[in-house]
Amino acid sequence: MKKAVAIALAAGLGAGGAQAQSQVTVYGIVDVALAHMNNADAAGHGVTREPSLTGSLPSRIGLRGSEDLGGGLSAVFNLESGFNPDVGALGQGSRLFGRQAWVGLRGRWGMLQLGRILNMTYLATMKSDVLGPNLFSINSIDLYLPNARSDNAIGYLGTFDGVTVGATWSFGRDASAAGGPSATGCAGEVPGNARACRQYTALLGYDTTAYGINATYDKLYGNTGAAGGLTDSAHYDRRITANGWIMAGKTKIGAGVIDRKTDAASGIAESDLFYLGASIPVAPRLTLDAQVARKNVKGSPDDTNLAVARLTYALSVRSAVYAGVGRMDNHGAAAIALDAGGTTAPGKAQSGVMAGLRHAF
Repeated sequence: MKKAVAIALAAGLGAGGAQAQSQVTVYGIVDVALAHMNNADAAGHGVTREPSLTGSLPSRIGLRGSEDLGGGLSAVFNLESGFNPDVGALGQGSRLFGRQAWVGLRGRWGMLQLGRILNMTYLATMKSDVLGPNLFSINSIDLYLPNARSDNAIGYLGTFDGVTVGATWSFGRDASAAGGPSATGCAGEVPGNARACRQYTALLGYDTTAYGINATYDKLYGNTGAAGGLTDSAHYDRRITANGWIMAGKTKIGAGVIDRKTDAASGIAESDLFYLGASIPVAPRLTLDAQVARKNVKGSPDDTNLAVARLTYALSVRSAVYAGVGRMDNHGAAAIALDAGGTTAPGKAQSGVMAGLRHAF
C-alpha cells in the first residue's frame, strides 16, 4: 500500500513538473449562418436553412500545446473537433477529433507529425483562396479541398528562408464511413495490399510578406467499400495544384488551378478548376472578399462557373457579422450546388444569399 502511494505521488509530482514546462491553449470558433438558395431541386424549388458544414468558417473547438525539450526542440500536439452548430452534432464523419488529432516534434529543421493531419493540398490552397471554407466558394465545387486531411499519417513541414517544403504519407487515408464529404470509408493498412487506401501529398512553395507561390501533388488510392468509385486499390484520385498570391497595398489577390484526374470504377475523368479572388479592406472594420471560378471538365460539356462576394464587418477582434451572395452556373449534366453540401438539378443555375455571425475564442 505504501509502495502504491509512493508511486502515485511520484507520478503526480512528475505530471506537475511536466505541466509547469508545457503550454496548452483551448480555442475555437462558433459560426452560424442563415442561407437561401433557389433551384434546389429539379422543380426549381428554393430552400432556406442553417447550413451544417460551414458559414464563413467551419465551427470547431480544439486543444493545442507544446513543451520545450531544450536545444530548440519542442514536443507539440493538436486535437481539434469540428461540430455542426445547427444541431450540435460532431462533424467529419462523427469523429471526436475529426479536424486534427496529432502529436509531433518541432525544431529548427521543421516539424514532424503523427496522426490525423492536414495534408499539403489543404495547407497550400488556404494561402491563395481568399474566401477559405465559406459556404459559397470553390469548396462547393470540390468538397475535398476543405477536408484535405489524412488518417494514419506521417507528415513533415519546414520553412527555410521563405522556401517551404512538406509531405505527408498515409497508410490508410480515411478510417470513417459515417457519411459526409470527409468520411469516405477507406481505412487501409491491409495485409498483403500495401497500396489499399494509401495517400501521399507533397508541397514546394516560396512566400514573402508581399507574395507567394505554391505547388502540390496529392494522390489517394481506393479499396473495397471506399467512396467515389474507388472500389479497389488500382483506382485513384490525383490532384496537382499551382497557386499564388500577391499584396497590392492592403488588398490580397489570390489565384490558382487544380488539375484533377480520377480513375474510378465508372471510368477516367479529368478536370481543371481555375479560381481568382481578392480580399479588399474597404473600411477599418469592413472587408470585401470576391471570387470567380470555372471548372472545366475535359472532353465534356459538363462545365461550371462560379461567382461569389462576401462582406464581413468586425464587431471586435473575436466577433464578426457577414453577408454574401453567389451564383453557380451548371452546364450539361453538371449539378454542383452553390452551397457546400447542398443540392441542385443537372444543368441548373443556382443563386443564393447568406448572412451570419461568427465568434472566435
